[in-house]
Amino acid sequence: MSRNIRVATDIGGTFTDLVCIDLDEKNPSKKIKVSKSDTTPSNFEQGIMNTLLKSNIVLEEVNFFAHGTTVVINALTEKKGSKTALITTKGFRDVLEIARCNRPDLFNFNFEKQPPFVPRHLRFEIEERITYKGDILTGIDCSSLGQTIDYCKKEGVEAIAICLLHAYKNPDHEKILTEEVKKLFPEVEIIASHQVTREWREYERTSSTVLSGYVLPIAKKYLNNLDGKLKEKGLLDPPYIMQSNGGITSMNDVLINPITMVESGPSSGVFGALALGKVIGKKNLIVLDIGGTTAKCALIENGQVQITTNYKIQHSRTKAGYPIQTPVIDIVEIGNGGGSIAWKDIGGKMHVGPQSAGAVPGPAAYGKGGKHFTTTDANIVTGRIHPDYFLGGAMPPDYAHINEAAALLCNEMKISIGELARGVIRIANSNMINALKLISVNKGYDPRDFTLVVIGGGGAMHGADLAHELQISELLVPPHAGVFSALGMLMSDIRRDYIRTSVLTLKEENKERIQKTFTEIESQALSNYEQEGYPGKEVIFTHYADLRYAGQEHYVKVLLSDFSDETPLEQIKQYFHKEHKRNYSFELDAPVELVNFHLVAKITVEKPEFPQLEVTGKKQVKDAEFDVREVDFDELGKHKTPFYHRDLLAPHMTIDGPAIIAEEATTTVVSPLFKVKVDSYGNLILTKKKA
Repeated sequence: MSRNIRVATDIGGTFTDLVCIDLDEKNPSKKIKVSKSDTTPSNFEQGIMNTLLKSNIVLEEVNFFAHGTTVVINALTEKKGSKTALITTKGFRDVLEIARCNRPDLFNFNFEKQPPFVPRHLRFEIEERITYKGDILTGIDCSSLGQTIDYCKKEGVEAIAICLLHAYKNPDHEKILTEEVKKLFPEVEIIASHQVTREWREYERTSSTVLSGYVLPIAKKYLNNLDGKLKEKGLLDPPYIMQSNGGITSMNDVLINPITMVESGPSSGVFGALALGKVIGKKNLIVLDIGGTTAKCALIENGQVQITTNYKIQHSRTKAGYPIQTPVIDIVEIGNGGGSIAWKDIGGKMHVGPQSAGAVPGPAAYGKGGKHFTTTDANIVTGRIHPDYFLGGAMPPDYAHINEAAALLCNEMKISIGELARGVIRIANSNMINALKLISVNKGYDPRDFTLVVIGGGGAMHGADLAHELQISELLVPPHAGVFSALGMLMSDIRRDYIRTSVLTLKEENKERIQKTFTEIESQALSNYEQEGYPGKEVIFTHYADLRYAGQEHYVKVLLSDFSDETPLEQIKQYFHKEHKRNYSFELDAPVELVNFHLVAKITVEKPEFPQLEVTGKKQVKDAEFDVREVDFDELGKHKTPFYHRDLLAPHMTIDGPAIIAEEATTTVVSPLFKVKVDSYGNLILTKKKA
């Protein structure tokens, strides 16, 4: 029996996606299978089982299974995690409550103070003190711990987060406390800050530990159930889990610190685009992933993805959000997707999102009881989605429910359903343009220097309009764009990030300490991998450092190319000066400080190649056309527009817009301003027509 099949699944807010690649299959058109199913929020693993069933996959033949999920981010944003307590150093009980006391928008007086995830009656203190240098000032006293645990039991606490002062420098007291809690309360889930982050900043570290503890029981139950069901159905090897840093890892690794999954789905799509860009020779990409609930975007410059630990959830103009110190690709996410609901505020202004119809009841077009008009409904009304390809052709749109959902807004605003649909698409596009500017223009990048890659079920629907608005000259829609995040997991390596704060001035007397610290982190990484059966000789290290000028508060992450014991400090300084100037347009003649050591430990996974389309010369563009309908392109007017089956398009074919290219998981809208060419890998390359 062949075991050369690779599978990846991605749970989104609305749909669960599956990609299966058979490495033994010689026919490119049959090499990749894709499947979509409704996400099942009450039982997430069932959505995965449904996609496996639809694809007729025999799990005994699968030798690699990767999985990304929104379980963690959903539990946090919906406040559906576990009852969590916090134990911290005496005098620091209210760190979560005090937070940073800064407004995201200084002059917005609608600022709302968000409550901490752990209420004050579940935050406890313990006598101990470690200095910022890691020296023990006051030994730990656990005499009051029994009383604290008794109270937690009485309150029904399910998880305990431990975060002691300066444990990032010396975690000895946290380790002692963790063992004592295990003895007194063996059934509770426990997580300590040194397992989550070894980076400084007390509030951010406490918040990260609490949030990881908050989702730990849910994540553990979910992943164990998933693992059990997959084994029951025949999967022989444990699944890999996608992390927010763009790498996969073992299930055991994630169960120690589940917060690493907070943005697992979006990161895989970005790294999939990065892998595709390397194949086709495009290093500067802006990646936009539009799903059913959200739109996510990230920037790739010169083949590099930015990783940050300055990540927040529920951050907005009126809310400071909750920080999470875990490596996450530098991504912007907004509540705008196919299921985003159109609504009118008290002043009569129309909005789209962030509220979503989700998978159940979904947009009105689903006919499942959705009473709100959504972006998907608007695209149907304008004719941009062909009825035969709605939901992969599984069912025709429910036009009666679309009209019913639109009626209230149409009557209130005294407009037709066509005008409403155009307005909804225009607002949704505007929201997405603002997000794209946040990761490009606002950071000093010119979008015109990049190729826009659109993925997700809605990416290709809106991509041409967004490229036109941002003056981006090239738009790329990869094959299987609707499930591209799942495909990206099959292009990811096993990756773990180790970050440790130790502030040192870059001068010769500290060179040995710098080298020794990196060596210690490398040893820890090798030990962790070897404990899980990964040979140390396969581990590849990449070194980064967070550097700043002396006197600065914040820092710049710098790649230390080919770092070794022989690397001169002057070379590291030059890397920093160059990166600082690129980010802030200036450099200083001032001492440079190293704040954080950042080591990436990676094991390269054998990846499937992007298959090239077969060139026969027998296919004609006309053969792929299956309908001509009137489509509303908003300000560009209504046009008689040909519809094409994407599966029937061959390399080097060109089509002038307007055109609609339909496939199972998404639809590509080619506006009248664009033309499209199919490359040898089946990518749709949209470029502006010459005036």
